[in-house]
Amino acid sequence: MLAETGVKITTSRCRFPLNSLCLYSEDSYMLKVGLTGSIGSGKSTIAGVFRVLGIPVYHADEEAKKILDQPEIIDLIVKGFGEGLTGTDGLIVRKALAAAVFCDAEKLSRLNSIIHPRVRTHFSEWIGNMADVQYIMQEAAIMYESGFNSFFDKIIVVAAPVEERIARVIKRDKMTRQQVLDRMDKQWSEEKKIELADYVVHNSEHSQAIPQILEIHQQLCSISANY
Repeated sequence: MLAETGVKITTSRCRFPLNSLCLYSEDSYMLKVGLTGSIGSGKSTIAGVFRVLGIPVYHADEEAKKILDQPEIIDLIVKGFGEGLTGTDGLIVRKALAAAVFCDAEKLSRLNSIIHPRVRTHFSEWIGNMADVQYIMQEAAIMYESGFNSFFDKIIVVAAPVEERIARVIKRDKMTRQQVLDRMDKQWSEEKKIELADYVVHNSEHSQAIPQILEIHQQLCSISANY
């Protein structure tokens, strides 16, 4: 199991030295790997392990939050969704925006049409700055729902039992159980994501995630080296 906060890996916990798990070749193809999972599954924690292994990770949801702070985006959101969504500092109040759109499919679609293209553009620029890496990874909550999964060569889904996911989100985001369930209803089911995944990391209280990650990492390095 991996905790939701803070991951530390040392070579003493791994079967192989970390610096020998993935060797870069200049002629190899840069694989693009997507990492996704349902709310509360522990995506960011798992992504942190891949970072420790030397893999560049792009956090799409964090970038989306930064985009929300851009003046032109604030103007678009205020015009499209109402004046009451900004705070005294003029920035978008994210909880207010979430409350305004998550129960309205049409509004959520409009918001995504503002944010997602800009995230994709930034991600493409980010990839262009990568060098001497075996593969890159993007972590995103709604990779399948947005259709962006088709961009990636391989997809990893992080899975966890629903009650564990609910408990994690309640603790992390101070949400009610019903609010968490409402968010879950807006995402694809975990079962559907697993069906489409190339790899699955089981991140429950009773599973060991790190050995799973190391195995996936080795396979991805092997795929990249053979391109």
